Amino acid sequence: MKSYIIKIELEESNPLIWRRVIMPADATYKRLHDVIQNVTNFLGGYPGGGYHLYEFQLLEENKIVTNDEELYIEHQHYIKNKKYYEERLKSMSPDMLQFEQNHQERLKIEVRKPTGLKIDTYLEKFKEIRYNYDFGDNWWFTIKLEEIVDDYYFGFPTLLDGGETAPPEDIGGIRGFYAFLEAYRDAKHPDHEFMKDCVEEWHFREYDPDLINDRLKGIVYKKTEWDKIKHESYNVIEDKYRK
Repeated sequence: MKSYIIKIELEESNPLIWRRVIMPADATYKRLHDVIQNVTNFLGGYPGGGYHLYEFQLLEENKIVTNDEELYIEHQHYIKNKKYYEERLKSMSPDMLQFEQNHQERLKIEVRKPTGLKIDTYLEKFKEIRYNYDFGDNWWFTIKLEEIVDDYYFGFPTLLDGGETAPPEDIGGIRGFYAFLEAYRDAKHPDHEFMKDCVEEWHFREYDPDLINDRLKGIVYKKTEWDKIKHESYNVIEDKYRK
């Protein structure tokens, strides 16, 4: 099975929070979202529901892939009613004109749904995709294509390597996360006990490759492949693809 080895990096993290994953090349952007969610401490991927909005920025093609239904509908309305928007610009008051121009520039960006587009064409051509999750905490990731593999035998993505613990949901962005870690890991910190009491509710876990791979096995792309590979040993993955 053709697959990709990708490196997922959380921007602005220091030391860098990163994961190296091998996953089937025929995945949709929704499946890539599922992978990112499952290799972190976030809750928005399969088998859960939509916890927060997210988008992939395909900058080289002026395209966004997102689960933001409102943004998708706005773009479709713009495509079908360009004359209406042109007239809006002509009649706009001077103090609102710049705002409206910026708004329409945003509407010109093509918007696609993550279940209807595969990652292969863009990733192979441009090697890099940016991903934004939770428009409040505003987590930005860079996904880099490292290698194309033609003989990956497993129907699910697998974590090959990684570093550092990932943030949980609704922690207040990167600054809030590091403030949380400081208190959680320091028994003398005045907020230590409170943070310890909260971690279960927040679904926070330290970086645990075995747990992550157990979760990733649930993201099966083709049932026929699962029937074929379920007897295989994880050691095959470890020996052949780990760097």
